[in-house]
Amino acid sequence: MKNLIWFRNDLRVQDNTSLFKAMSGENVIAYFCFESVYFEKDIFGFQRTEKYRAKFLIETVTQLKHELEKLNIPLFVYYGKSDYFLPKLIEEHDINTVFLQKEWTRDENQVLDSVRNKVQPTVSFIETYDQFLFHPEDIPYPSFSSIPQVYTNFRKKCEKQTEVRQLTTIEDKLPKANLVSNSSQIPTLTDLGLEDFETDARSAFPFFGGESEALGRIDHYFWESKKLAYYKKTRNGLVGLDYSSKLSPWLANGSISPRTIYWEVKRFEKEVKKNQDTYWLIFELIWRDYFKYVSLKQGEKLFSIGGILNKEYVWKSSNAAKTEWIHGTTKQPFINANMKELANTGWMSNRGRQNVASFWAKELQQDWRIGAAYFESLLLDYDVHSNWGNWMYNSGVGNDPRDRKFNIKSQAERYDGNGKFQNLWLQETLF
Repeated sequence: MKNLIWFRNDLRVQDNTSLFKAMSGENVIAYFCFESVYFEKDIFGFQRTEKYRAKFLIETVTQLKHELEKLNIPLFVYYGKSDYFLPKLIEEHDINTVFLQKEWTRDENQVLDSVRNKVQPTVSFIETYDQFLFHPEDIPYPSFSSIPQVYTNFRKKCEKQTEVRQLTTIEDKLPKANLVSNSSQIPTLTDLGLEDFETDARSAFPFFGGESEALGRIDHYFWESKKLAYYKKTRNGLVGLDYSSKLSPWLANGSISPRTIYWEVKRFEKEVKKNQDTYWLIFELIWRDYFKYVSLKQGEKLFSIGGILNKEYVWKSSNAAKTEWIHGTTKQPFINANMKELANTGWMSNRGRQNVASFWAKELQQDWRIGAAYFESLLLDYDVHSNWGNWMYNSGVGNDPRDRKFNIKSQAERYDGNGKFQNLWLQETLF
């Protein structure tokens, strides 16, 4: 059998089920495409992938190619449309089976369907759910439609009844005879229509993309600094490298699996310390799972103005409000500081995200989807399910039964009482 691994949001070698399955073939090649649809402008005028995440993705794919070479698997990389490149590659290399991670949102489905329509029906596509902590086959719900509307109910039931699967490991590399000619090139930022840049010295996320970088971050945060033992106490921080795990960008593009993180937490609990802080990182991984299950249940409602609740608010759409919010020139210094951090680095803290989303949707009453689309454009750790799920949640059209609104001034006093964060990004004395 001649197999192809189609990498999408699973850009890793360790604990990758599709790679594990594909390596049973006598010949194996790998494929990744910088899909042009993700570099186009959306309906709100934002470029869907801006320079920060694009650079992180380029670094990730570069490292993936290197890791696959160690297994004697060539990675073919292109920029454009998969329905142009992949059918040619499948025919040229006489591929029987394509292995890939299962995705289910609109764009991913359209890309896959367009490829399938252009290859011979004899070619098999084997999809695997591989981005979860709790695998869909293992959760205590008979169907996605029975996923509860409230996170706590989902979490408690899964924690009681679902085991996290063990990691898949690859023992041997393929014979060198597997290597074939490969002239494809990884695109640059310029190739993608984006400008190159230097990382802002103030960034709380100055890290590189790639699997070994993700594993190195775990090594530092868990084992060298032991910061994991204080995670819950510090996770609402705003300044510095270690107030939170910062693992989300690698998780988002699949440089690391949630299972890898989970089992490393468990090892830490056994060898160093087990407390509420160590549990809380797992708690956040379950949140991530939950938004994926909400997405599986709700489908296109994730992107509709009424959200999954079909709530009818009178949403506004002011260009002046959008400009002030994006550029950090509102009347709220705390909001401004967070928005400037995002614009300059592609990163924003969890606390910042909740506040700027609440301000946009609840204070200004602007169309929440514009905020979600802007985050999609800028965020290093953009994940379709978590981004749109969290925006619905904070905008009163999602999975929060309390429909809360943040008191921005109070939040600033609580989490940035000395003004350190605001001073860093506004470069002026506020207190």
